[in-house]
Amino acid sequence: MNEQTDTAIGILETLVGFDTTSRDSNLPLIDWTADYLDSRGVTVEVIRDETGKKANLLGTIGEGDGGIVLSGHTDVVPVDGQDWHTDPFRLTHRDGRLYGRGSSDMKGFIACALAAAPRLAQGNLSQPVHFAFSYDEEVGCLGVGSMIGRFAENGIRPAICIVGEPTMMRVVNAHKGCATFITTLKGKEVHSSATHLGVNTVMYGAELVNFIAEIAEERRQQPNPLFDPPYTTVHVGLMQGGTAVNIVPQHCEIRWEYRNVPGDDCRDIPERVEAFIRERLLPRMRAVHPDADVTTRNFADVPGLKPEDDGPAEALIKRLARQNATETVAYGAESGLFQDAGMSTVMCGPGDIGVAHQPNEFVDVEQIGLCMDFMDRLAEHLGA
Repeated sequence: MNEQTDTAIGILETLVGFDTTSRDSNLPLIDWTADYLDSRGVTVEVIRDETGKKANLLGTIGEGDGGIVLSGHTDVVPVDGQDWHTDPFRLTHRDGRLYGRGSSDMKGFIACALAAAPRLAQGNLSQPVHFAFSYDEEVGCLGVGSMIGRFAENGIRPAICIVGEPTMMRVVNAHKGCATFITTLKGKEVHSSATHLGVNTVMYGAELVNFIAEIAEERRQQPNPLFDPPYTTVHVGLMQGGTAVNIVPQHCEIRWEYRNVPGDDCRDIPERVEAFIRERLLPRMRAVHPDADVTTRNFADVPGLKPEDDGPAEALIKRLARQNATETVAYGAESGLFQDAGMSTVMCGPGDIGVAHQPNEFVDVEQIGLCMDFMDRLAEHLGA
């Protein structure tokens, strides 16, 4: 076990102690991290969002316009309604596991990167290292774009990006993309004894959900064996409408998504949904109430990570992680955005995605140790 593991665990305890649920501010964590890095000689820039309540952190060690990015998101998913056996915002060490919200996804990697910062800052690096810690990844990778844009504004062109999502320290060279949509139906509210005078948005919405389900079944018949499940998934996650059983519902909201395998750009899916709305729903709705309407908003659109033939990131990270093979995953991350910005990108980080977003989320102490070994090899590679 790397002797720096205890340092990383101490940092992880601090990070987990900040409740950075996506609906809330992450500034206390960002401010603490900025002070930590600044005191160790790292050049730090805090990039706030338009509200001033959230921020990315961009830190740089070394000189030059290239370098390696260590990327992680600071936000976590809610714990509401989950059966936690410990305080989710207090790191609990038990039986070789570290329990706490974000311990695996993905404050464990951030803690390891921060623990490695002092050694990196003391070395004469052959190329710079950039710490890129974002906000609002969990709600659609909404925050990282401004930080990626800042690289270009500062004339920095990193060659490699390591996204530390929990992969059990295995090297992941591809993941699915994801697009999320909100469809809102506006109808006419009347007493349920006169349904013919109203426009029932829940029932029209159910027709739309059924159509989306048909598209999902079609995609099941187009397999890509590199992924599990081996196809583009299309999914309705939330449907809300109505106020009482004896009132025809005037409003309904449907939140749906697709997660596409690389090579399936899926532009046909929202186009087909819009055509179904335009041709099959709206004429019938407006025949009863001319002001009835259905609108769809693309809430998030995250590109997938594509395998790179002989990519420099894959070659380097396989060596640092001491892995001979690569894997693919079905979940999405910020990796594709870094890749689209011209960086050779892979995912590799401590922890198991299988416990992410779950009650009693944890990361194994052994995984933190393996990640610190990885960071030591990275420092050696860079000459630190």
